[in-house]
Amino acid sequence: MQLIHCPWCGPREEVEFHYGGQADVSYPESPAALSDQEWAEFVFYRDNDKGPFPERWCHSTGCRRWFNAVRDTRTYEFLAIYRVGEPVPSVPGLESTKPEVRA
Repeated sequence: MQLIHCPWCGPREEVEFHYGGQADVSYPESPAALSDQEWAEFVFYRDNDKGPFPERWCHSTGCRRWFNAVRDTRTYEFLAIYRVGEPVPSVPGLESTKPEVRA
């Protein structure tokens, strides 16, 4: 069983967590103004990088808080954990420390 480090509760077993998708994807400011194509791209289109990738996680059976993590998608290893709103930590192999924010 893999341990995931919750920024508030500390290390816990992975069964306590819920994956929430790609980190730092902003909700559109005016969703009603989006075309069907733009809305579909917001809802369904996400990056699928191989290697270090910023993701959103929830400690669903613990504190129930959301946080971000950089995880290597090839090895499943967690490389960094950071709270929502904090900058992405510098991780070797991560393309950018400022992920693209989609609108």
